[in-house]
Amino acid sequence: MGFSKDEKSKRLLRAVKTLFFLITMLISLLLFSAPVLLVIADTLLPSALLSASLSPSSLSLQTLSSHLQNYDFRYSLIDIPLISILRSAIIICVYSLCDGPRLSRGPYLGITTMCSLLSLMFVSLKASVVFAGKDRGGYVRATEIALFICSLALAVGHIVVAYRTSCRERRKLLVYKIDIEAVSACKNGFPRYQKILQEQYVQ
Repeated sequence: MGFSKDEKSKRLLRAVKTLFFLITMLISLLLFSAPVLLVIADTLLPSALLSASLSPSSLSLQTLSSHLQNYDFRYSLIDIPLISILRSAIIICVYSLCDGPRLSRGPYLGITTMCSLLSLMFVSLKASVVFAGKDRGGYVRATEIALFICSLALAVGHIVVAYRTSCRERRKLLVYKIDIEAVSACKNGFPRYQKILQEQYVQ
């Protein structure tokens, strides 16, 4: 037995609403997990691009150790993924140690910005030196350009994500400060914000 036009339209509308809900939930999850996802990307992408720029026989640990021993700032690219890994390790450590109030104003945004700016300056300086050397007699491969662009873009991405996370936590604190009675009635639900509320009461 077939469906009537009204039933089909209702089923289609229900399917659209369900799809919209799932997409919204997925976007919210991605935004909430953006700091962690960006750290994972920052750890893996530059390393993958460096591996792609090397020959298949250059992927062993012994050859990578040789690259480190024969490191030259003007030619070697091994430091780009190392900078990304170090930057990501510092940022994820600070992020994991910070609670809501510290994410809103404090070490997370400051340290993330400082690490990203320092890495931006280092990678920009290295890019100018490396590409200047290529212009004098070498050739620039697409993977090398992608490696520098990727590192620079991820550094900027860390700053943007840290700023958005800080703004999100500040909005949460503002809501909790406006509705202090609701927060007091749910003390077990918001343990991380009790200390800052008590400090505001004292002031």
